Amino acid sequence: MEAPKPLERLTMFTDAVVAIAITLLVLPLVDAVGEAAQARVPAVEMITDNQPQIYSFLLSFVVIARFWLVHRRLFDEAEVDSRALVFWNMAWLLTIVVLPFPTEMIGVYGDDRLTVTVYVGAILASSICQAVLAFIIRGGTDVAPVVATTAILVVALPVAALVPGVHYFALLLLLLTRLVTRAVKPLLHRMGVGAIERTG
Repeated sequence: MEAPKPLERLTMFTDAVVAIAITLLVLPLVDAVGEAAQARVPAVEMITDNQPQIYSFLLSFVVIARFWLVHRRLFDEAEVDSRALVFWNMAWLLTIVVLPFPTEMIGVYGDDRLTVTVYVGAILASSICQAVLAFIIRGGTDVAPVVATTAILVVALPVAALVPGVHYFALLLLLLTRLVTRAVKPLLHRMGVGAIERTG
């Protein structure tokens, strides 16, 4: 049986770490059920009392799943591993592994400014690492979507942290990703990046 190639090993390791991170998100809710059972709290009250944790779990699940889907598509295109690829992939994994921490902070501190900043900042860090991976793997070709996502998060971070009442709703700016991508493509082309667009 042929041993896995280095790039395959990196991909399998990455998938395993992401799977663990996304599973860790639900553990606080599992603990909350046990605590409610010991205190004989009714099920409806347990769910009502833990709404912030439930919402933060769902939000972070979607965030990690989205990042993983982009990562999977990128690595389907990767052909050779390198020190740079391994380094930035590990940096990206660090941002994913850290995400359950600010997710739990949301459940405890809600819309606290520091909590919002840490959470959106962690997502921005992950997007930056993924953008670098896209440049490494694609050589600057067809990187507009990841650049657009990162640019939106750069705007979303100060908006979430500083504009009263916005908080996590700033992440809805990501709905503009396709629009921003179309705007970013000509800019990257003028900079000599992504001059050859992928088809299909």
